[in-house]
Amino acid sequence: MIDFLLWVENLEFSAFLRESSSLLSFPIFLYIHTLGMSIFAGSAAIICFAVLGMWPKGAPLKPLERFYTLLWIGLGIEVLTGVSIFMKDASTYGRNTDFYIKLLLVVIGVVLLVRIRGRVLRNPQVETGVVPAEGRMLAWTSILCWAGVIITGRLIAYLQPVPGDF
Repeated sequence: MIDFLLWVENLEFSAFLRESSSLLSFPIFLYIHTLGMSIFAGSAAIICFAVLGMWPKGAPLKPLERFYTLLWIGLGIEVLTGVSIFMKDASTYGRNTDFYIKLLLVVIGVVLLVRIRGRVLRNPQVETGVVPAEGRMLAWTSILCWAGVIITGRLIAYLQPVPGDF
């Protein structure tokens, strides 16, 4: 596995991101990754808080499904930039437990949002103002999951091994 990670890390693109002083290298990828997370986590938060009742009384929840387009755009941005960021220090990130916790939380978070869409937003009962208890549980779990993604994502830079360590 380490041989593969070192191969990825030594690709020309990976070296460019790691070694270039250009703002169009690592800094812009990190910025766009953060922007993707804000689009994704922000849309998820709006949906989840609405399911939890922090939404105008009597307003239908069904239109929140429109946020799923933003969710998938944000996720696409995160995946593309995240893979690029991983490539620049693959041998380090590939040994960082926190990185794998973040990935697991991302997968769980996406599954939760898909379930919220299917079991809550598409539930005919919701239009009468009744949100099933399962919906509230899914929303709270999703919020905690995305908070965990953000926290673990930041901790990757500080928990061992960190990029630049050998």
